[in-house]
Amino acid sequence: MAIKLKAKEKKGVLQIKALMNHPMETGQRKDSKGEKIPAHYISDVVIQVNDKDVITANWGASISKNPYLSVEVAGKKGDKVKLSWTDNKGESDSAEAEAG
Repeated sequence: MAIKLKAKEKKGVLQIKALMNHPMETGQRKDSKGEKIPAHYISDVVIQVNDKDVITANWGASISKNPYLSVEVAGKKGDKVKLSWTDNKGESDSAEAEAG
């Protein structure tokens, strides 16, 4: 799994964009044998700027496969941005970027 993370500053605002590679299975779909595919989705997303939480999101199974997230927060060039997620199976991933 991977995260593509970008952060760009404009007039004191950081635009943070992230593309997260994740299957985001709802638990409702069936495989080719007709058996339900177990639920597997991102449940928590945290964005930090300079090691301070600025956004915390609680997601569920209704978010699409490979979710894209775009948010704006106060910040400046050179700020360290980190996005991390945890899914319902306890797996996690994170990525860091410097605001340009």
